[in-house]
Amino acid sequence: MTVFESVQTVASLATAVGVAIAAWQLFLTKQQVQSQFEDSFTDEYRRISAQLPLAALLGQPLGKVELEASLRAFYEYFDLSNEEAFLNNRGRLRRETWENWCEGIEQHMARPAFKQAWERLVPCLNGSFDDLKELMATAGLVDNESPAPSLAHAAEPALDNAHGERQRG
Repeated sequence: MTVFESVQTVASLATAVGVAIAAWQLFLTKQQVQSQFEDSFTDEYRRISAQLPLAALLGQPLGKVELEASLRAFYEYFDLSNEEAFLNNRGRLRRETWENWCEGIEQHMARPAFKQAWERLVPCLNGSFDDLKELMATAGLVDNESPAPSLAHAAEPALDNAHGERQRG
């Protein structure tokens, strides 16, 4: 092998290593951007959950006045959950992230106050929240036979789940 061939071989190897490093950097950047994207939803969840009554988060039913006063926060929670389901249905979330979020959504939607708010709002949601409605039907949280979904068949969730956090599982 001549010196020229040796230099050419080393240059080819260096190029291959450079391409591999660049591909790895792109992969890491994509993972970081995906994490930031998903973390923005966790931040939004925390903002919304701070507006929800503590009793609702602890699995207690709400009185009529407290429920009515909290409907906006519940609506925002349902909207966020619908958006998360929409993004998952379009392949925009990592599987592990969606599994964690889905578990949190299902547990929240099984709580009495969330059921109350859903049943209060669902008659007004014609043509919207389809991804959340589909998730709830798949999870067995709604009765598909009745015109207004009922969550009466859902099991009571564990109280320590915090929707949107990666440590759930």
